[in-house]
Amino acid sequence: MINNDWDELLGAEFAKPYFLKLVEDIKEEYLQHTCYPPINQVFNAFRLTPYKDVKVLLLGQDPYPNPNQAMGLAFSVNDGIALPKSLINIYMELSSDLQIKTPASGNLTGWARNGVLLLNAILSVRQGEPLSHQKYDWTTFTDEVIKLLNQKTTPIVFVLWGNYARSKKQLITNPIHLVIENVHPSPLSASRGFFGARPFSKINDFLRSTNQEPIDFSLNQVKQ
Repeated sequence: MINNDWDELLGAEFAKPYFLKLVEDIKEEYLQHTCYPPINQVFNAFRLTPYKDVKVLLLGQDPYPNPNQAMGLAFSVNDGIALPKSLINIYMELSSDLQIKTPASGNLTGWARNGVLLLNAILSVRQGEPLSHQKYDWTTFTDEVIKLLNQKTTPIVFVLWGNYARSKKQLITNPIHLVIENVHPSPLSASRGFFGARPFSKINDFLRSTNQEPIDFSLNQVKQ
């Protein structure tokens, strides 16, 4: 299904009755309604970031519900699409934290290829209806993904922004990992502690301290 090491790790999950029903329910949703991301991109996060390469989990809630935005990576949008407000705030903090030029595109594929698993807890959504697929069993599946990441023997960073993501902290029990939690970068909450928290430098400081290569967050932009 994914064509990398996630297939073996999640093979038992893919065979469970709840997941088989989930697949059928989501197929029907896509037949009956306009849904995002495109159905062939639902598992993009896993395809772009194999388990063995994960250094960071950046957890979102569900995909953007507007046309041409969602691409299977949490917080990311396709090239040429206006930046969502939360992503604008993420980029503002990125620029302030690491003194790099604000990326022009909201496409975070570069982060995914560099070891950042950009995972939404709910992997699909109906157009114009945020959390419309919360009724399906996506979170049973993505909770299992978080548990598998918790079992990694190489330290990784779990980034939990907002109350929903922070509720998953209970699944992260392995003391070798770092958990970074904060308010959501949404304009509704970012001013309450997101700005100035320096999550990107904290991620890379931790990776260096555990003898790992830091993440290139520049998205190939030239430093200022």
